[in-house]
Amino acid sequence: MPDLNGGSAETVTEKVEEKLPISDFYKTIDYVTLFKSSKWWEAIVIFESAGRRQIGLYLWQKRDDTWKRKHKFNIRNLDEWNKLKNAIEQLAPKLGPQQP
Repeated sequence: MPDLNGGSAETVTEKVEEKLPISDFYKTIDYVTLFKSSKWWEAIVIFESAGRRQIGLYLWQKRDDTWKRKHKFNIRNLDEWNKLKNAIEQLAPKLGPQQP
């Protein structure tokens, strides 16, 4: 299991796991699972729709033995990514020291 506090994440090429629970409308290019348990699955996905690629940050919850999307956040282009990255870099130091 990957460590959510700086450990390594597993890419789709490192480990074969169940099919990513996103709509067949999207073509999955690649993804990285950040965390997965029997009830929660968190991943970053690069996908394509209508000829355009986007990155999606997903959180699914397993209910009635089926993964249901709980949250989704898309990054549509590099300009959006740079704005997001800069904002996170500005705020991240305010998280404080990591607890053991």
